[in-house]
Amino acid sequence: MLYSLGMDHLSDLDAAILDFEETAPRSISRKEEAIRARLDISPVRYHQRLNLLLDAPAAAESHPLLVARLRRLREERENTRRAARENTPLR
Repeated sequence: MLYSLGMDHLSDLDAAILDFEETAPRSISRKEEAIRARLDISPVRYHQRLNLLLDAPAAAESHPLLVARLRRLREERENTRRAARENTPLR
């Protein structure tokens, strides 16, 4: 498997992941099935790779709206987790 992070262009897999994410089914089970069928990788590997791609300049260049939206969602989840940790009483 080729990895393109830090390179000037996306690998075929990276481009396919971003293209897929733009039109992916909203249902978790359908999305997982489609990931396996179309990309031939596990859903865990897909999400790991997608998360790394959000920080790749080439990904932002090729899919600016998608990457910006996913970065916002990631940041919101991180903020929610951080707030939950800070509000958890120590035992």
